[in-house]
Amino acid sequence: MIDLLVPLSIWDGFYGLLSAMMQPLYWAISGLMVLFHGLWSPLFGADSGVSWTLAIVTLTLVVRTLMIPLFVKQINSSRALQMLQPRIQELQKKHGSDRERVAREMQKLYAEEGVNPMASCFPMLLQMPVFWALFRVLQGVADNQVRGYWFQTSPDLVASLQGADLFGARLAGRIFPLDPFGATQILGIVLIAVLVITLFLTQLQLMRKNMPPEALSGPMAQSQKVMLYIFPIMYAASSAVLPLGVLVYWSASNVWTMAQQGLLIRNNPAPNTPAYVDWEERMRSQGKDPKAIMEARNAKRRRNRRTVAAAVQQPVDENGRRRVVRQQVNRTTSRTENFGGADTQGGVRRQPRNTTRSARKKK
Repeated sequence: MIDLLVPLSIWDGFYGLLSAMMQPLYWAISGLMVLFHGLWSPLFGADSGVSWTLAIVTLTLVVRTLMIPLFVKQINSSRALQMLQPRIQELQKKHGSDRERVAREMQKLYAEEGVNPMASCFPMLLQMPVFWALFRVLQGVADNQVRGYWFQTSPDLVASLQGADLFGARLAGRIFPLDPFGATQILGIVLIAVLVITLFLTQLQLMRKNMPPEALSGPMAQSQKVMLYIFPIMYAASSAVLPLGVLVYWSASNVWTMAQQGLLIRNNPAPNTPAYVDWEERMRSQGKDPKAIMEARNAKRRRNRRTVAAAVQQPVDENGRRRVVRQQVNRTTSRTENFGGADTQGGVRRQPRNTTRSARKKK
């Protein structure tokens, strides 16, 4: 019995620590929802489901706007990683079954190109706490376990959100249980369909528009094609237990992602892709030189990559060991020998020193 109590106490401590860490997010999410609800209430009414829905959508827009720089980095990192696949396949063919050598060469390649394989996951990882906090706040309202300071101190707002409906569907309700089947279930299914379709189109847009043909082959490309169909199914299955308010946030976020990615691909496509061909035609029709524009962008990317590589990556020798680089400082007082025994100091030629014949022979 004692052996069982120890893991339970550890789990309780971890859960308590996690709950304490989430409290600031609960406070922020509830405060933003109350703020945006107050902005829309004069137009549609304080107890209207439209006001609460628009408050959630506005919260989505604010969060995604703050994450625009991270999203751009995610798209560029994902694109650069895909474009390196042909070179990675060459390394795998060259070194065969020597996995350690392949790993070292891949690490060196990533450092040279300034590519971080984990950078494409950062925006999603940063958004997950916000998504979880919104889920917990709305779940607390639906289950009468109120979270977030602004809801805990405003029982009237909690009651308003609990009773708010959109087209007859309760924002605090869920698809399950299906009995009775009504407006809540219908709106939930529609939101899940929007979520799944936008997710599928976003991934398909990235693969078909902004990937060169050679990057669409290989193990990584095949796994992405499989995930193209598996992820929507997984999201649809997990979304059925979420409150409709969370589905509104998630669907609005996916629509934003699809539009933002389409705009980025249209204006800054990867070379040798269908989107790049369309971009070249638009630039020529506007009287601009697409080659000069792309060369300027590539030069800027190379400067940024060299800066990052020099800051975070030390050189690696053939055995994969880090080499310490000692900077050589040019001193104006340094002395270098010239032919005939002359030397220079401070850049001025000096006469050779008087030495005996025997000393010169020894030298």
